[in-house]
Amino acid sequence: MVEVSREKFEELVAEALDTIPRELAQVMENVFMVVVDDPPEPGLLGLYTGIPLTERGDWYAGVLPDRIEIYRNPICEICETEDEVVEEVQITVVHEIAHHFGIDDERLHELGW
Repeated sequence: MVEVSREKFEELVAEALDTIPRELAQVMENVFMVVVDDPPEPGLLGLYTGIPLTERGDWYAGVLPDRIEIYRNPICEICETEDEVVEEVQITVVHEIAHHFGIDDERLHELGW
């Protein structure tokens, strides 16, 4: 387990977001990301809640933003070094953003995520 302060962890999440290709970042719509210490159920490193871009239609208006949560404690618990935390944060951020684009877990695993 690695101890990473909340402030430092939030910086790592922001750095991971900065690595998202500009073309993808520009089409992300009505979504925000937040760091949360603990997940609602064991085993989660991140969670996407919302309506993926692929499922939005003409009816989509006045909807609350999608939410991506990145869970600090579980990520720190599975890592032995800060470099591993950086890598796991990157993977988790990409994974949850993929859900925003309508990519499910099965496809993500096929792609190596």
